[in-house]
Amino acid sequence: MLEKSHRHVSCETCGARKDSLFGSFCEADSSNLNEHKTCNYFKKNQPLFIEGSNPRGVFCLNEGKVKIFTRGEEGKEQIIHIAKPGEIVGFRAMFSGEAYKVAATTLEECNICFINKADFLNMVDTNPVLRNGIMRELSKELADRATFITNMAQKSVRERLAFALVLLDDIYSQEMINLTREDLANFVGTATETLIRLLKEFKDDHLIETHARKIEILDKQGLMNLAGV
Repeated sequence: MLEKSHRHVSCETCGARKDSLFGSFCEADSSNLNEHKTCNYFKKNQPLFIEGSNPRGVFCLNEGKVKIFTRGEEGKEQIIHIAKPGEIVGFRAMFSGEAYKVAATTLEECNICFINKADFLNMVDTNPVLRNGIMRELSKELADRATFITNMAQKSVRERLAFALVLLDDIYSQEMINLTREDLANFVGTATETLIRLLKEFKDDHLIETHARKIEILDKQGLMNLAGV
């Protein structure tokens, strides 16, 4: 039943589309998009693509979250972004003509639609709404990534964790943050043992509460003050 529901998501009625690059599509454009996409159910920890592979198309998240990451020389992950419903993953590689510089893997069960490379590039060529949206998204991403790198490079681990929790609270919206301690450490850029110690300190300071793996933000302003944002 779950797989059937994932196979039959329609672009016209997709709740996540309004938050995507396809959000401004008219009815005809949405119908055309629907004809050129497939929708699939992804299990947790299932890769969308790996670093060094050639792009075959783009992935639009309908449900679930996906981590975008690179690996260091010793194979340790550095998570650089967590994509949420409405985001399109992999479209940047469409324009470079190069292999993926990053990898993407599901963090939870996901419903993800796929548009192959030829169809997506044809839409970009023929649809000025999509083309302009991509230009805005790339410009925004450049600014956001610069801010993220600056914060992660110039702050202490404690400040970085506070900053990461603020970002994740926005990504998870009304849900509690639900990441493994290892993934959270890889997002912050620290050792898992250090992360666990800092989470306990944050809990003692009544900034957060933990519910097994999940993290509930109790004092977002306090975290923002600690992070310096």
